Amino acid sequence: MTSNEPLQPTDRVSTGLAGLDEVLDGLRIGDNVVWRVSNLDDYRRFVLPFIDAAAHAGRQIIYLRFGEHAPIVSEHPAVRVIHINALGGFESFTSRIWRLIEEHGRGAFYVCDCLSELLNAWATDAMVGNFFRVVCPFLFELDTVAWFALHPQHHSRMTLDRIRETTQVMIDVHRDGAEVQIHPIKAWRRQSPTMFLPHREQGGRFEPITDSSDATRVQASLELEYLHRQPLLDYWDKLFQEAGRALANHEQHCVDDLQDQVLKVLISRDPKILELARRYLSLEDLLTIRSRMVGSGYIGGKATGMLIARNILLQEDPDTWKACLEPHDSSYLGTDAYYAFLVHNGLWPSVMRQRSEAGYLAEAPELQQSILKGGFPDEIRSELERLLDHYGQYPILVRSSSLQEDGFGNAFAGKYDSVFLVNQGGPEQRLAALEDAIRQVYASSMSEDALVYRRQRGLHQREEPMALLIQRVNGRFHGRYYLPDAAGVGVSRNTFAWDSSMDPEAGMVRLVMGLGTRAVDRIEGDHACVMALDQPGRHPFRNQDESYRFSQHLVDLLDLQEGALTTCPLSQLAQDVPALPLPYLAEVDRPASERAEQLGLAGPVWRLTFTPLVKRSRFIERLSRLLKTLEAGYRHPVDVEFTLHLDRQGEPSFNLVQCRPLATIGETGPVTLPEEPDPKRVLFRTEGHFMGGNINLTLDRVIRIDASVYSRLTTGQRYEVARLVGEAVRQGNGHTLLIGPGRWGTSSPELGVPVRFADITGVSVLVEVSEKAGDMVPDLSYGSHFFQDLVETGTAYVALFPDDRQCLYQPELLEPAPRQTEPEVRPEDAILVTTTVDRPLHLRADVISHRLICYFDD
Repeated sequence: MTSNEPLQPTDRVSTGLAGLDEVLDGLRIGDNVVWRVSNLDDYRRFVLPFIDAAAHAGRQIIYLRFGEHAPIVSEHPAVRVIHINALGGFESFTSRIWRLIEEHGRGAFYVCDCLSELLNAWATDAMVGNFFRVVCPFLFELDTVAWFALHPQHHSRMTLDRIRETTQVMIDVHRDGAEVQIHPIKAWRRQSPTMFLPHREQGGRFEPITDSSDATRVQASLELEYLHRQPLLDYWDKLFQEAGRALANHEQHCVDDLQDQVLKVLISRDPKILELARRYLSLEDLLTIRSRMVGSGYIGGKATGMLIARNILLQEDPDTWKACLEPHDSSYLGTDAYYAFLVHNGLWPSVMRQRSEAGYLAEAPELQQSILKGGFPDEIRSELERLLDHYGQYPILVRSSSLQEDGFGNAFAGKYDSVFLVNQGGPEQRLAALEDAIRQVYASSMSEDALVYRRQRGLHQREEPMALLIQRVNGRFHGRYYLPDAAGVGVSRNTFAWDSSMDPEAGMVRLVMGLGTRAVDRIEGDHACVMALDQPGRHPFRNQDESYRFSQHLVDLLDLQEGALTTCPLSQLAQDVPALPLPYLAEVDRPASERAEQLGLAGPVWRLTFTPLVKRSRFIERLSRLLKTLEAGYRHPVDVEFTLHLDRQGEPSFNLVQCRPLATIGETGPVTLPEEPDPKRVLFRTEGHFMGGNINLTLDRVIRIDASVYSRLTTGQRYEVARLVGEAVRQGNGHTLLIGPGRWGTSSPELGVPVRFADITGVSVLVEVSEKAGDMVPDLSYGSHFFQDLVETGTAYVALFPDDRQCLYQPELLEPAPRQTEPEVRPEDAILVTTTVDRPLHLRADVISHRLICYFDD
């Protein structure tokens, strides 16, 4: 509280001790009183008179019990004891306290356990200070009086300073044998000539030590008492200091216990992740992680997955991966920095409004904007400056790595932002850009898509702080451009095998040239190269022309001159950058090259088929080995992101940038497809081109987008169709089949319906139909974030190509579209909803035979 705030007219409050009231000029309504003690008995002896005085005054008294020490208040008829578990983490604990203060309202009095006990639950000392900075102003606002204790020798100077700055009253208590001394350190808006001197207790009074010689002797005895105590260090730092000492002294009996302690405060609380980390992250590895951290707390799921995966490869197959796995150069911004940012910017009241049921979505946009405008604590900014010194002017990638992200069953794929930074310019300019990127990732935690995802999966009441993974972008400088040779997404199980001869257990890859953004996102008008690893030369195309058409034509890269992530046509890039490794990744399209030559255009014309990489290098062998090794280590199918660095012979080394458990739709058991039903009852059937394993569903309704109407709508009307589809999905119950032209979730309405995944959450089956109107073609892009959502939510996917002889599609069997008599069509005219309860509609799919059929009962 600042001294220039007007003092509100308030009643005096007694400490319960007349002598102490005299020293402090009493307490005031709104006071938070912090007692710094070495022994909690000294806190108890002051608490009990205060409680008796408050009870006599008719005050409501609440004892917040969260410590492992003996109770401060044993039993008192006027005191309500509320037990709170601090082990759930800073956010859940602080939120619980906040709600309790709200519930008890104005004028309640509080006694709290020792704040130092929170170190046992949170490990990170900074969060104790942040907790106090959140709660103290709220208590002051509600005209309460609250008492706290702490052991000053257990906390860092920064935490002690922040608590002192925030509280209204702070008192040190010292004991010399039977003699008790108090030393008021702060009493807001109160002063006397002797108030802030040490005071000896004598017969119920507290007499100031007014003799300077006496005071000097007292101070000397106190310094002698603390001389042999450990210097003030953060609890977090003490733990890592002890770990380093145990390793240096080869104290193996301590190492295992310390490894377990550090894992629980640095890596995860999830039992599955902890079990995996125990096997593959040694105490030495954990100390290395700590040395590359900004702040404290958890490094988050994405960083954890990347580090564990790298160690699996190096430990389980060292002969291969010591030579073929590039070293990483990552840094980590811990979860405590995220909470410190929120507290520093006074955003906790906004956080609490957003965490309520009514405010979960409604309050998020305002909180998101506040995060984007926030500043960083000085200690974080100085660490970020040092981090940038390390990376120099290499481009870096700031990636989300939240606590729940990339865990078993919760990938959060694409829900949070990642930001590329070209990292050019002077130090101030680069620091400003980094801070903007961090704010953007923090703010993405409040996006509607992320919030809906969390609520849908029952995670919205669980702590989800945002850590950051900061990585040097793997690649090469090519003049004004910077990009890796290639990048991709690999999955150890191919649940999208489009041919019955393919082995799903062999895995699959989605490969691009340049940055991997085009491998993980559905890119409009362009296509990554999708390969089944057991048959990499086999593609789901009819001919070479179609193979070229559905290949990559645009390359994502960093433009150092423009200072941004950008997209460049391959044809232009090939002309501007002669040193591109195209001979190792692409094939020359000879007919197209000849036509270009005739037109006087520079050639040759390259097509990114990745055939040379497959045929002339050990890429497929190494990727297959990588995926199998990681699946064995995780004891679960995996999904990885990687970049490739090609040597002079075109042999790839891998930089593994992400690994997570693959979300798969569980098999429903053997499915028996019906004998060939009457074609008049078949809505659609296909061989291949579906995802979800064995499927056995009875559908309750069908929502279909009429392509003939949709193709006549304007761009704005197509976005309106997307909104109306979301409404229609939310209005239904049971199993819904959603059919549309081209690509669901596209950002280009001419290629499909631009819904967000949040709009269609709850759909059982999603169907994309290749329609003539508007050239809307399904995107066979397993591995993209949109498809990851489908997999995690158990949503089956079907791509229909009506021109293919193995496909049948008869939308006329559904409720017919109304005849259009008006020349102008409306968005709602494109949406047709058919209820199938009275005439059951079944969907059956067999992953072994790769056959799927959707048909009506007789």
